[in-house]
Amino acid sequence: MAKVIMVVLDGLRYDVAKASMGYLNHLLEVSKAACYKVKSELPSLSRPLYEVLLTGTPSSVNGITGNQTVRLSNQKSIFHIASEQGLITAAAAYYWVSELYNRAPFDRIEDREQHDSKQAIQHGKFYFDDTYPDTHLFADAEVLRRQHDPDFLYIHPMGIDDIGHRYGGSSKEYRGKAMEADSILASLLPLWMEQGYEIVITSDHGMSDEGQHGGITPEERDVPLFCIGAAVKPGLYDEVIPQLGMAPLICQMLAIPVDAGMKRESFPGFNQI
Repeated sequence: MAKVIMVVLDGLRYDVAKASMGYLNHLLEVSKAACYKVKSELPSLSRPLYEVLLTGTPSSVNGITGNQTVRLSNQKSIFHIASEQGLITAAAAYYWVSELYNRAPFDRIEDREQHDSKQAIQHGKFYFDDTYPDTHLFADAEVLRRQHDPDFLYIHPMGIDDIGHRYGGSSKEYRGKAMEADSILASLLPLWMEQGYEIVITSDHGMSDEGQHGGITPEERDVPLFCIGAAVKPGLYDEVIPQLGMAPLICQMLAIPVDAGMKRESFPGFNQI
C-alpha cells in the first residue's frame, strides 16, 4: 500500500499549467512525472466537482448540483473508504470539503480544525476565506503530514481560482498565481518524493478568459493531471481522461476497494501497485 498526497489547485486550467508551471514541467521533462489532460464534469463548478473528484459520481447521481447545495454527501468518498479500511485521512482544504464529508453547515469556530478518528476526514484544517494564502494552506497541510502521518492527504488551495475570478484566466495575474503555486510545490515535492509518496496534482475546473466557470468551453473544463511516483510511468500522454476516473485511480493507488458507484477509466501508463 502506498501513501497518497492529492493536491487540487482550484481553478487551474490546462493550458496555463502547461505554459506557466516550470517546476512541474521540469519533472515531466526529466521523466519524473506523468501529465494528462482531464475533462472536468459538468457543471464546471467547485462544490459539484469536489464531489466528482472524491466520490467518482456525477451531479445527476450525487445531487450536488451547484455551489449552493449545502449538505453532507450521500455517496461514499475516498475519505470514507480509506478510514473504513483502517487508513489515516487528512485534509487542508476549503470549508466546503468539510461540509461534504464531515459536518454541515460549517461552523467557523468548531470546524476550523478537526481531529476525530470517527470522521471520514480524521484530521482537518479548513479555511473559509477565498483569499486565504496558498502559502499558509500548504503549511497547514505539511503540519498535518508531519504530525499525523496520513495515508491519504488532500490539499486544496484557492488562490488561483480567486485571482482568476478577479482578473480572468488569460491575465498576467492568473498566470502569476499559477507560477506561485508551482514555486510552493517546488519546495515540497522533493521531500514528498524522497519519502515515497504517490503524488497527484490536478484541479476541479478551469477558468474562462473573462474570469468565469460553470460552462462547457475548454478553458472552463480542461484541467491538468500530474502524477509522480511508482504508480504511473512518466511521460506526456495524449489521451483525455474523464474526471470521473480520478476517485477510482486514487483508490487503486491506496490499495483500497473501488466503490461500486465509481466508474473506472483507462489511465495509460498506470501501474497497479
